[in-house]
Amino acid sequence: MSRSYRDALSCFATGVTVVTARHEASDWGMTCNSFSSVSLEPRLVLWSLRQNASSRAAFVNSGGYTVSILSGQQEALARQFSSGEMAQRFAGVDAERLDSGRLKIGASSAWFDCSLVRVIAAGDHDILLGEVKNFGWTPAEPLIFAQSQFLPVRQLAAPS
Repeated sequence: MSRSYRDALSCFATGVTVVTARHEASDWGMTCNSFSSVSLEPRLVLWSLRQNASSRAAFVNSGGYTVSILSGQQEALARQFSSGEMAQRFAGVDAERLDSGRLKIGASSAWFDCSLVRVIAAGDHDILLGEVKNFGWTPAEPLIFAQSQFLPVRQLAAPS
């Protein structure tokens, strides 16, 4: 992919999430900014994953995933979950195990626990469509990613 194309795509600001799964008695997690709502009824969401990602098999075969929308104070977690071994990613992380067995990240702005409905091949990525089984939210401001930078929402506001 050309750098110019990536730069153009980076002009669309997104939220930042950590997606987790539980597969073969192990926790899996990764930073993701491709999360999106699909439908209100039924409650459907999606996110995308590179087809050559080392964690692909775990996410595709786990039966579901949990999306934690990171708060503006969680940039370090976004970086922690973006690379390294799974044990390193989860080291020292405040997380709660849900009834589904998956982890939600503590102090996140919102979370969605989903059963996997379908995996859709799309170019070099797979789209993981999920049905939201449980969710929660707080008034914490979300972390935003735009033009290759993490920004709390307040930093995006125009000066008064």
